[in-house]
Amino acid sequence: MNIVTLTINPALDKSAKIDHLVPEQKLKCKAIEFQAGGGGVNISRVLHTLGVNNNCMFTCGGDTGKTLKGLLQDEKLEITPISVEAWTRENLAVVDTKTDLQYRFGMPGHGLTATEIEVVKNTINKLVTDNSMFIMSGSIPDTMPSDFYIELINSLSAKNVKIIVDTSGEALKASLKKPVFLMKPNQGELAQLAGKDFLTKTEQEAFAMQLINNKHAEYVVVSLGARGAFLASQSGIFYQNTPSVKVKSTIGAGDSMVAGLVYAIAKGMPAQDILKWGVVCGVATTMTGGTNLASTENIHIVSELLDE
Repeated sequence: MNIVTLTINPALDKSAKIDHLVPEQKLKCKAIEFQAGGGGVNISRVLHTLGVNNNCMFTCGGDTGKTLKGLLQDEKLEITPISVEAWTRENLAVVDTKTDLQYRFGMPGHGLTATEIEVVKNTINKLVTDNSMFIMSGSIPDTMPSDFYIELINSLSAKNVKIIVDTSGEALKASLKKPVFLMKPNQGELAQLAGKDFLTKTEQEAFAMQLINNKHAEYVVVSLGARGAFLASQSGIFYQNTPSVKVKSTIGAGDSMVAGLVYAIAKGMPAQDILKWGVVCGVATTMTGGTNLASTENIHIVSELLDE
């Protein structure tokens, strides 16, 4: 199956450690790492680890964009970079080794010009062929319309494409305008889609099934954080708990979950196994420090734990 991921708002992710977080002091950073980040980028990287061929499409600009592109080339990913004027944003994660607490600083992204948007659309129409799986993941810069993903879905309407959307905020709400194959909100995002601040377990299940029955999606996967996730489909509701592991960082865990879901879908697995592999990859990433994602070893460990 042809699999393409799109990251409109990627980031050069930097992580570091400090001995103690103290205000107004010069803090010496150590254990510096750089990773290519952003929703679709992370999904492509984990799919690559799982041995699934895919094309990672992303925007990149300036020196940060060149660095991000180089990191993906070093990992031997198949990439389709779209050059843009604005510099690719940077994110920073810092761990205070005294408290073992992690502090995450996310920078805003820049919008695309009208010309750049057309390049993105034309490139998508070349890469995303009939019977492809197309994953749009990550935030949309505030300066761009929240229904940008809907524009892209419309541009593919003539093709038979399994579309997966993983985003948040207004872009997530806008995604309900068109049916998709799979969406992956967390509990808070599911409540927002329902127009509420909070949903009980029963209400979560009912609203997820409402999305299925109203043809908004064939699969709705709801992340429950440390408690795992549940999947809603025409086959019903399935739950998957997480095994007990030492969590080092949650950066990229949601994206890794999507990669696991895509892996299982591409393999033609049933709903329960699709959910299992999503949780496997999400948990495997939390076992890795900094901005690193799921390793083959950690994926194997979590998979065995869930099979026990």
